[in-house]
Amino acid sequence: MGEQPTAEEIESEIEKIMQEFGADEIKLFGRWSWKGVTVRDPGLVAYISLKPVYIPHSFGRHEKTRFAKAKVNIVERLINRLMTPGRERGLPKTGRFTGKKLHAMRIVEAAFEIIEKRTGENPIQIFVRAVENCAPREDYTSFRVAGIIKKFAVDLSPQRRVDLALKFLVMGARQRAWRSPLSIAEALAEEIMEAAKSPENVNSIAISKKIELERIAEAAR
Repeated sequence: MGEQPTAEEIESEIEKIMQEFGADEIKLFGRWSWKGVTVRDPGLVAYISLKPVYIPHSFGRHEKTRFAKAKVNIVERLINRLMTPGRERGLPKTGRFTGKKLHAMRIVEAAFEIIEKRTGENPIQIFVRAVENCAPREDYTSFRVAGIIKKFAVDLSPQRRVDLALKFLVMGARQRAWRSPLSIAEALAEEIMEAAKSPENVNSIAISKKIELERIAEAAR
């Protein structure tokens, strides 16, 4: 059994195929360009990967390397987050999409279609703005001091900020879709568009969760 090709070898092979077929650039799902998409927050530039991909699926190559998820395309990280199981307050136990990456991928593609129709802009850029606006800067941790549990404010690393932003966006989409006529794709599109408007837009569930987290952290200083 031969050795598995490295990521660099796969990329070079893709470039050869593109040159052979005359493709000038890689577009997400063959539709949305990565050109011109920017990250305004300097603290998150190295942790929001905008490496052009056609299909956001890296097949878990980063799994065994510490902190390698920072190099995983940000759209794929959203897809992976959609598959995460668990229980959220007021909602039934989640896990319907666990392991169903193709299904989660189709949800994100449908959500991006809705964003493009409603805004007329590149949905990748709208999504990146939403991640930036949802990323909290402070959190809190609890310690037992003299038999009393106390909360202490802590600064968040850039990687953790992106992790929480994706978590809040998916939680917001699930809450919008629960007992609602909206599909999960429509709810995700709505949540991303609301979060992208402003870091203070409380119409976004994700923004509200970020503000609440920072409020508790501020009180714990």
